[in-house]
Amino acid sequence: MRIRSTAGVVAVVAASGAMLLAACAPGQVEGGSSDTGGSDPTEVESVDPSEFAGKTLNYVYFTDGPDEAATRELITAFEETYDVTVNLEILPYADLVTSVTQRLTGGNAPDVARLSTLQDFRADLLPLGQYLGADYRDEFLEGPLQAVVEDDGDIIAVPSDQTLNGLFVNVDLFDQAGVELPDPQDPWTWEEMLDAASKVKAATGTAYAFAMDKSGHRLSTVLSQYGTALLSADGVALDEAKAVAAMQPLVDMMAVDDMPRDFWLGSGSRYEGANEIFLAGETPIYLSGTWNVGLIDENAEFEWAVAPNACEAECGGFPGGKYMAAFRESKNPALAAEFIRFMNETGNQEIFLQAAGSLPTRVDLQESGVTYPESRQAAMDVFNLDLGRTPTFGYESNASPAFSGSATELVNQISEVVAGNKDLPTAMADLRTSTQSILDEVTSW
Repeated sequence: MRIRSTAGVVAVVAASGAMLLAACAPGQVEGGSSDTGGSDPTEVESVDPSEFAGKTLNYVYFTDGPDEAATRELITAFEETYDVTVNLEILPYADLVTSVTQRLTGGNAPDVARLSTLQDFRADLLPLGQYLGADYRDEFLEGPLQAVVEDDGDIIAVPSDQTLNGLFVNVDLFDQAGVELPDPQDPWTWEEMLDAASKVKAATGTAYAFAMDKSGHRLSTVLSQYGTALLSADGVALDEAKAVAAMQPLVDMMAVDDMPRDFWLGSGSRYEGANEIFLAGETPIYLSGTWNVGLIDENAEFEWAVAPNACEAECGGFPGGKYMAAFRESKNPALAAEFIRFMNETGNQEIFLQAAGSLPTRVDLQESGVTYPESRQAAMDVFNLDLGRTPTFGYESNASPAFSGSATELVNQISEVVAGNKDLPTAMADLRTSTQSILDEVTSW
C-alpha cells in the first residue's frame, strides 16, 4: 500500500502516415457544416495528409494545471506532422460554456473543444464516424463511450481521459494505530472501513475518522457502492431504500463529528474540497479522486497511499472525465476529426494521462497500464484496479443530462438531514421527485 514504484516514464508521440478520413463526406460541403442524416459512418475515404498543409485549427481548451504542458507538446507534434497551425485558446472552466455558446451564435465556431459534459452542445457536435470509421469507437472502453454514442451508433466526441473517486489514506496514522490497510486486490467492506477509521482516530487522536469532498459526485460513489444511482439511460433510477442505507453512515458520522459536520454545512450548495483536512493530518481516510494525486504527492508531509474503494453491493468508484469534440460548423471538419484521433492515439493519450494524473479511456491502455511518475504510480495503479470494478450504471448516471443538477440536489438533501431539518427517508424521497423534475426540464429543451 505504500507509494513504491521503480518504473520510469516513457513518452512516445506517434506520427501518422496514411489515415482514413473523409475529404468531403456524404452531405458535407467542403469548408462548411455537415448534415449527417442518412449518411453511413462506414463510408470513409483515404486522404493524403498533405491536403491539410497550411490549414489552421482552433482548439478551445480549459486546463486542470499539469495537463497544459503535455497538451502543448502534443499540439507541436501534430503541427509538425501535418504542416498545420493549431491555435490553442485556453479559457477558465467557468467561462467555457458561455464563450463557446456565444461563438456558435455568432457563426464563429471553434473546430475542437475540450468539454466536461456534452449536454450544452450536443446538437452542435460533429458526428465522427464519417471521418474516423464506424469501428473507431471500439478502441475505447464501454463505460466512457456511453456519453458520446448517438442512437445511430455514431460518436459525437471522444472520451479523452477518465477520473475516478477513491480513498486516500494516511499511512503514518494507520501504522501508528497498528491498523492494517486492505490489499488492493481485496477491498474493505463499508463496515470494515468504518471500523478501521474509528480505531485509527481513537488511537491517534485525530479530529475526524473520515472526510470527503462536499460533492454530489462523491456522494454518488457511495450510492453506487450500495447498488443504486441517481439516473440511468432510461430515466430516474434512484432506489430510495438503497439510498437511505448508503447515506446513513455519513449522516451518523456527521452527527458525532467523526466526519466534519461544520465543513459540510458551511458552504451552502457549493462544492468544497476536503483536501486541506487530509493534508493537515486531521483524518486517516479521505474520499476524493484521481485529480488530487499530484496535489497530495507534492504537499503531504506524511506517507500516504490510495486504498481500494469500500464494497457493499458493488465495488469500485464513480467515474468522471473529459471529452474532445468537433463542431458541425467547423471550417475544417476533416482536420478537426484527425486532430482528435491524433491526440488520442495510444502513445499520445498516455503522455497526457501521465501529466494530468488521469485514467485511460482506451482499451489497450487499460489493459497494458499507464506509466506515471514514480511517486504516483502505486496510487494510480489502485485507481486503475478500481476502474475495472466500477459498475457500468455509474457511467450511465454521470452521462445523463440531468446529472449535474441532480447531484447538487443530492448535496442539498443531505445537508437538510445533517442540519436536522428532515429525516433521511423523506430526504431521499424528495431527491427522487426533484431528480425527475430536473430530468423533465433538461429533456424538454
